Amino acid sequence: MTRHHSRTEPPTERAVSPVREFLQTETAGGVLLAVGAIAALVWANSPWSSSYERLWTSSASLTVGTHSLHLVLRQWVNEGLITIFFFVAGLEIKRELVKGQLATRGAALLPVLAALGGMLAPALIYLAIAGGSAPRGWAIVVATDIPLALGVLAIAGSRVPPALRVFLLALAIVDDIGALLIIAAVYSTAIGWGWVMAAVAVVGVAVIARRIGVRSYWVYIALGCLLWLALHEAGLNATLAGVAMGLLAPISVVEWLEHVLHPWASYVIVPIFALANTGLTFSTDLVHSAIRSPITWAIIVGRVIGKPLGIIVATKLVVGARVADAPADTTGRQRLGVATSAGMGFTVALFVTGLAFSDAGQRSNATLGILVAAVIAAGASLSILGFRRGDS
Repeated sequence: MTRHHSRTEPPTERAVSPVREFLQTETAGGVLLAVGAIAALVWANSPWSSSYERLWTSSASLTVGTHSLHLVLRQWVNEGLITIFFFVAGLEIKRELVKGQLATRGAALLPVLAALGGMLAPALIYLAIAGGSAPRGWAIVVATDIPLALGVLAIAGSRVPPALRVFLLALAIVDDIGALLIIAAVYSTAIGWGWVMAAVAVVGVAVIARRIGVRSYWVYIALGCLLWLALHEAGLNATLAGVAMGLLAPISVVEWLEHVLHPWASYVIVPIFALANTGLTFSTDLVHSAIRSPITWAIIVGRVIGKPLGIIVATKLVVGARVADAPADTTGRQRLGVATSAGMGFTVALFVTGLAFSDAGQRSNATLGILVAAVIAAGASLSILGFRRGDS
């Protein structure tokens, strides 16, 4: 029997495995993310380089009634468009917490503790290297970029067991939760409490609407926009509106929403974000500045060494204490290779960079560190996974 759904009542069931679809979309999205970053670098170093910065710093205003928002185009991307990316992240977190890899204590324990180790170690390394001069950048090294990491595992192919792909996905989701909590707690400006109360009220209305069975997605889009505005005016990070609305979504429609929005987030929004934020103009001065900058080295060492070190040590401690089992049918070398791929950070790392540093030189040094660390982590991961003999 054919089931029909109105435009305001999305389907509640889908036949395609949500995990498989998520992995496939993220992997393909990683390619487009890389294309966006490369395009930005080529554009910013071409004869038309002046047009790059001119475009992204051009002003664009939005007026609703008597209220106006005046932001440059890069801000609309980084604070507005990227909110959809965080909404999809909120949906994925919700699904994993309710009926995914994080739904039960036993299944969640290993990726949660491994992720915590993978956040703590690079943060401490960053602070040890750059804490004296640029301590606000410590969260740049925390989150894993799922598209890039999964893209590396796709290249490795059958050398990565399915259990390790799911482990990496669960670990990266915990990373995202940690990064979002850090963004909310650390990178907010002076808070306007009147607007905070307005944001709380909007969330309350959304909860009530869900409980009384309101199905029209236009209602939730309107509430999401109001929540974004309230958070923005409150001095909090407005992209948290996306996470909040994702977590508030009924589980019956989470998979449908992911199916609709995830390709847009991965294939359009993240590449645009990369295009807007990675246009470094390479020069002798930039290279010399980055080489001398503790920020650059803190990010590279924290991500390439600290991230896998934290994951592996935490995993060994958890498995050694028999608190949880290692991913089935995997070797130590394979686990190290996957942990090394987690050192790749991009979207959230660049996002935190913009929040942590107001100085253009510091942002450039951090961005270069993020790019170099991603390339090194990818190469190291593939080298480790490429060995077929001597696995332990």
